[in-house]
Amino acid sequence: QLQVVESGGGLVQPGGSLRLSCGASGFNLDYYALGWFRQAPGKEREGVSCINNRAGITNYADSVKGRFTISRDNAKDTVYLQMNALKPEDTAVYYCAALSWGYCSDNADLYDYWGQGTLVTVSS
Repeated sequence: QLQVVESGGGLVQPGGSLRLSCGASGFNLDYYALGWFRQAPGKEREGVSCINNRAGITNYADSVKGRFTISRDNAKDTVYLQMNALKPEDTAVYYCAALSWGYCSDNADLYDYWGQGTLVTVSS
């Protein structure tokens, strides 16, 4: 079965850090663009960050610029989202998604594979 799997969510205090990881099962992420999306309770899903395939071009939502960093380790076939200076408004389920076209898109409907999500809770 082809799928992506997220890990690394949890409870953290405001100002803290977490690192999310995204791996794949059944296929190689090397040629895919990887996006991180999130959905907070009662809100629509929003794009957080994305990284193109091997070229490694990245983009970020304005709300996370300067705090979050996306990276990929092709040797480990893993994409990371380092989240620093977390705020309560970052609380959400975070999803990893893979896009076979290889270039990032804001259109979530274009992504081929989605993970089940990992919950990030920022609270004191």
